[in-house]
Amino acid sequence: MSESADTRPFVVPCTTLRLDAPQRWLRLGWQDLRHAPRLSATFGVTIMLLSVAISAFAWSLGRFALLATLLSGFVFIAPLLAVGLYCVSRELEAGRTPTLSDSFTLVRRVVGQAGVFALALLIILLLWSRAGMMVSAFFPVQSGEWDSLVDYLALGSLFGAIFASLTFATAAFSLPMIADRDVDMITACISSVNAVLRNKKVMLLWAALIVLLTIIGFATAFIGLIVIMPWLAYAAWHGYRETLDASSWPHLD
Repeated sequence: MSESADTRPFVVPCTTLRLDAPQRWLRLGWQDLRHAPRLSATFGVTIMLLSVAISAFAWSLGRFALLATLLSGFVFIAPLLAVGLYCVSRELEAGRTPTLSDSFTLVRRVVGQAGVFALALLIILLLWSRAGMMVSAFFPVQSGEWDSLVDYLALGSLFGAIFASLTFATAAFSLPMIADRDVDMITACISSVNAVLRNKKVMLLWAALIVLLTIIGFATAFIGLIVIMPWLAYAAWHGYRETLDASSWPHLD
């Protein structure tokens, strides 16, 4: 039963995960994919076409346009697509048949919270980009200067790891939570970061699996994304359900 706002904890309680948790999430996500193949394919094809269109457009305009296009476009669309996919797992878990209209309804309900998440992600990516420019400015690499190259790569990798970790920790469980509960995005993001920090080894493995599967999706000329993106979204839903105890917050109807 949901508690009143005054008695809820500031951070959603989390479970201590075992190392085999990501494999279990992927297995459960695959089951959802098999139970809703047409709806999953609809989302998967949409994601694939968007990825191809954005990449082709950005490639035609050049390197700096690539960053601008990605930040202004997919960053804001991706959370809405993710919420639509989480709705599929949510309906299956409740014993109902998921439909595209259910996903659209849920997306409309959480569009404001998803927008807050997208804005926060955009800020992180802009800071990431600025950090990369600063590394290039303060550690210029001249031809044949191997020491400078090593310093540049080491510092660039450090900044990249910091911002990538922050992005992952913020996104890991926050979006599935706003697709399930009546919770604000700030609470969801803080709870996600807290859960990741308390399960570092497991979440590092989960992040590695996400990267590996995403690379496979791109390496197959984007075609693999049709299956991989819905699969990962469903797995992320089950990861959220296993990790966070959000029972103090009311369900979204």
